[in-house]
Amino acid sequence: MRLSELENYRNITIQCHDNPDADALASGYGLYCYFRSKGKKVRLVYSGRNRIQKSNLRLMVEKLHLPVEYVSMEEALVPLEGLLITVDCQHGAGNVTDLTADGVAVFDHHQVEKTPSLGVINPNLGSCATLIWKLLREEGFDIDSDEHLGTALFYGLYTDTNQFSELYNPLDMDMREALHVDKSLITLFRNSNLSLKELEIAGIALIRYSYNDDYEFAVIKAQPCDPNLLGLISDFLLQVDAIKTCVVFNEVPDGYKFSVRSCIREVNASELAAFLAEDIGSGGGHYEKAGGFVSLWRYEEKFPTLHTEAYFNNRMAQYFDSFDLIYAEDYQADPDHMARYVKNKIPVGYVKMDRVLPVGTPITVRTLEGDLELTVDEELYIIIGSNGEVSPSGREEFERSYRILDQEYRHGRDLEYVPTVKDRQDGRTLTLTDYAGVCEPTGSVTVYARELTRGVKVFTAGNRERYLLGKPGDYLAVRCDDLHDVYVVDRESFGHTYDRVMT
Repeated sequence: MRLSELENYRNITIQCHDNPDADALASGYGLYCYFRSKGKKVRLVYSGRNRIQKSNLRLMVEKLHLPVEYVSMEEALVPLEGLLITVDCQHGAGNVTDLTADGVAVFDHHQVEKTPSLGVINPNLGSCATLIWKLLREEGFDIDSDEHLGTALFYGLYTDTNQFSELYNPLDMDMREALHVDKSLITLFRNSNLSLKELEIAGIALIRYSYNDDYEFAVIKAQPCDPNLLGLISDFLLQVDAIKTCVVFNEVPDGYKFSVRSCIREVNASELAAFLAEDIGSGGGHYEKAGGFVSLWRYEEKFPTLHTEAYFNNRMAQYFDSFDLIYAEDYQADPDHMARYVKNKIPVGYVKMDRVLPVGTPITVRTLEGDLELTVDEELYIIIGSNGEVSPSGREEFERSYRILDQEYRHGRDLEYVPTVKDRQDGRTLTLTDYAGVCEPTGSVTVYARELTRGVKVFTAGNRERYLLGKPGDYLAVRCDDLHDVYVVDRESFGHTYDRVMT
């Protein structure tokens, strides 16, 4: 839904969760600014047993002039007139005092506990601030005119993604790059983030680790603390020579926050974080640093008798047990145990990049799968798949594998995230699909393939540092004309991209 759909309410109360963090304050302030600009009578509030105490949050409220009010437990019993909006939390959840009003809307980025009749919940985002930024932009609201608002949204994302180390959604990245920010205030907030008590928490946590000698990982449960402290403990752990990956977690009112680190190429921290939170939360980040959240009610529903230290230790061991490793340059494919397939002629998008930007331009191509840093030359083509996935191609490979069609590219409007290309010289961001033509495979690509019965990580001949992940049900493919050209195709794509060759 859009924010404009709520403008029929005259009185609007925006509620952060109890013990609000920077993301809740920033998100609430974004909504406050929007509805105030529409002439509404609007309040930004929080409740609970404690007022804001952390020094960085007190500074945030003071320096950005956030009009946030504390509602006592007694005041919380009085029904509100008009609309109540809970932000960075969900009405009725355990981490927010239950206020009542004529109507309720929810804007959040955590796992859905109960689908609201009004509002938006997007658990794939790193911060609720990003969701509010997106909604403000859809309404044409001038975010750039208020540096305090831009700084608040930026800091909300910064803190909720552990100083951007757990940033993985392209919309989060887009907001980070688009906002006008007072950098001196961000520095002030950042350097007021830890207390002496939190220093003590970190020290105690580090002497209470558990270690798995077989897979060289460590797990630590910390006392309740600011989520950024989890990242600090994780970074320190990874400096120990025997520890190659680690997870540090603690309890929060509605679940568990955790931080993941990896210093080996065989473990993508972002993927590991998603594995740890699978079906009970959300996780992601970067290759070396990531994090996530586990929903308390989902955890207790699925693991009612398992304490959390055992869960994270068991889940980490399951992760390492779940995959095989393939290094393409050393891999010996066995065609006798694979079937032969030919690639279908399904139209896809393509962009010849030197028609968009000058040769020599350094660019960042942003997709749901992550960022690609490239340089434009006469040979560079970008292929856009049916789900928005992006892959670069040289001219010789493109002309051998694809035929250009005389059609207009229309698929971009259906994608969850439309890939963009950023000119790193002047900062311009262009929508890649605006420049796309249509092409189709020539059918000359023939592969041997087999369905995977367990996970696999493939280090291709062209990229020895990052792997392709295949899950059970996906397909391992090897080009018939080059048995060292090994890659993974997900099950859905394989089904409509390849046809079996009957012999």
